[in-house]
Amino acid sequence: MEKQQSTVLDTVESKCNVAKKRESLRKKRENHKIIKNAKKSQDDTIDNKDKAKENPCLKSESTGSRESINTKPNKQEKEHIYEVPDDILTRSAEYFHETEGMKEQLKHLDNVTLHIAVTGSTGAGKSSFINAMRGLQPDDVSAAPTGAIETTMIPTMYTHPTMPNVKLWDLPGTGSHKFKAKKYLKEVKLETFDFFIIISSERFKENDIMLAEAIKERKKLFYFLRSKIDNDIQAESQRKGFDEQKVLSKIREDCHRNLKDMGNPNVFLISTFELHKYDFQTLIDSLEKQLPAHKRDALLLSLPVYSSKILEKKIETFMKQTWSAAAASGCIAVAPVPGLSIACDAAILLGFFTKCYYAFGLDDESIDKLSVRVNNPSLKSVRNSPLVVAIGQKKLSNKELSALTSKEAGVKFAWSMVPVVGSKITAEMTYSATLNLLRAGLQDLADTAREVLKAAGLTDVY
Repeated sequence: MEKQQSTVLDTVESKCNVAKKRESLRKKRENHKIIKNAKKSQDDTIDNKDKAKENPCLKSESTGSRESINTKPNKQEKEHIYEVPDDILTRSAEYFHETEGMKEQLKHLDNVTLHIAVTGSTGAGKSSFINAMRGLQPDDVSAAPTGAIETTMIPTMYTHPTMPNVKLWDLPGTGSHKFKAKKYLKEVKLETFDFFIIISSERFKENDIMLAEAIKERKKLFYFLRSKIDNDIQAESQRKGFDEQKVLSKIREDCHRNLKDMGNPNVFLISTFELHKYDFQTLIDSLEKQLPAHKRDALLLSLPVYSSKILEKKIETFMKQTWSAAAASGCIAVAPVPGLSIACDAAILLGFFTKCYYAFGLDDESIDKLSVRVNNPSLKSVRNSPLVVAIGQKKLSNKELSALTSKEAGVKFAWSMVPVVGSKITAEMTYSATLNLLRAGLQDLADTAREVLKAAGLTDVY
């Protein structure tokens, strides 16, 4: 671990020293421009605040809520990226380039875009699958419309409600008699997608097979999903001598017979209303193995918490991310700006913990849905961690998080005044302190999520 930390810190120091080699003339020009803009921004902010006092109905841009505009807007989209206050970043003209670059790094840390294409015949359950992947019910505001009639005539994108970098696409149905796979893939822009989900609620038809072969030719990933398994089980359960495993085996064998010309590919049996049952976890395991690491992490963090196994995978993914977040903190620490490191540490912690909070399903909306699903209205009472409560009540501000690192503020600032050696030691101190805080907070949130699943009776679901 010491070797890994040393490597990270060396990288941090290397990145931070680049800025010191910039031409002095360029620095002077930037200094003049930034000071001028900072003064104007400060004057505008004061002016806006004065106007707001005069007219309470007037909402200034600096205090108003921000909403992301997506193809399918989410009414309650959550902020999950790392934010560093502009007034803190512009406090030092000399380190303008470093802090601006770091701000972008913090905002887009692990914010990799993942495009998932969902296709199949009319009524197969494409929209229901998309809603399930996004943790939404059919009657939710931003849910994909469902129905037996084809509702999708052009590719329609649905953004994940808490991770806007994950996008699911509902593609037009493949049931037409004049269906041509290659033309279809050209029209829907095949290159856009990371992988394809081909869904059928019955036997896979010729058009499904043609589409899969065309996707395979272009070296894209695809997966066959046999949907509505819960309906099949319900229907067969009325028969004498019913055996669920035999029914599942029969359905699986039937699908394989239809697809034998493709080399017997895997077929995943799923129910969008019961993700913890049947083959959904097996599907996720396959995606984990075949997707690039950064795409895999985006997928895992976007999934609803339907079992202990998926929760533990999310915790593991976030644990890996603590290294990157702490390294960002160490890089910021070398800038000789009073308060910059502490404020940025607070922004990193706040962004990271908030992202965990929603990914673990600890928000009110997720808890309410889980309570209905397992018929346990007391699940909210399990969330008694002060950190969880503070995030939920939006009382975990940058100022409050800054207090967590205030004990080291003086030492870090003192070392930042020492040339070369001071910068490295400051980065190392900040890196270690932030890493410990990130992991402590992650553990707190993870333990709370485990308690919620235990109360919901889902701890044995693997």
